Parts: sequence; C-alpha cells; structure tokens
Amino acid sequence: MTENRSELRRKCMTILYQMTVYDKAHMQYNVDDVISEVSPIDNEYVKEIVYGVLTYKNDIDKLANKYLDGWTIDRLGNTDMAILRMGIFELLYTDTPDVVAINEAVELAKKYSDDSVRKMINGVLDKIYHEKVQ
Repeated sequence: MTENRSELRRKCMTILYQMTVYDKAHMQYNVDDVISEVSPIDNEYVKEIVYGVLTYKNDIDKLANKYLDGWTIDRLGNTDMAILRMGIFELLYTDTPDVVAINEAVELAKKYSDDSVRKMINGVLDKIYHEKVQ
C-alpha cells in the first residue's frame, strides 16, 4: 500500500518528535532506527524530510525564532516544534510548492496542536514565505 504525502508527513512529525524527546533526555539513538520504528517501509521522502530537518536544524530554528513574536522555538511543545521545523524545511529546501508546504503544516497543527499554536505556525510560515518571494 502506498502512503500519500500527508500520511508520510505525519510519520516525519512523529519521528522528529521522538528524536526531540531523546535529545531532551540526553539519550543516544540512531536516526535510521527511529525512522524504521515509525516507518518500517523504506521511504526516500521520509528520509529526505527527517535528515533535511536535522541537517538544517540550526538555520531553521534561527529563522523560526526571528518570526516567533516573544517566543523561541525551544519553548514550543515537541509536536509543535516538529511541525514547524518540517514546514520551514519543506518551504525552503524542497521542491514542494510553497502553498502545499504551508497548508500541510497547518493541517498537522490542526490535528495535533491547539488553535493558538496552529495560528502561530501559520503566521511564521507565512512570514518566511513572503521573505522568500521578495
């Protein structure tokens, strides 16, 4: 069975969430093992997103912090952090259409975050999008 991109993004969110939990607990882990636990079928898209977020994490967080009014990304919940990082990565480093990257992140936030965080994620991604197109 082939999974659609929305389902794969949910898996990426779960993987990034889990790695954040491990990082905060100072636990060692193997990225490929975490990916395999959540997504047993080898998928290049999942790897691209997960490894991309890890590769550009500092740049992504710096950009997020620029647009999080009075907040920093590390103050967000682990799920919210994963969604925002994925959204920024897709917006800046992939061929995913901008509107799709933003919409998919907002849809995940609707399901897994509260309304104020969903609005915050949408606002940050919108500001990054407008900075990108200028």
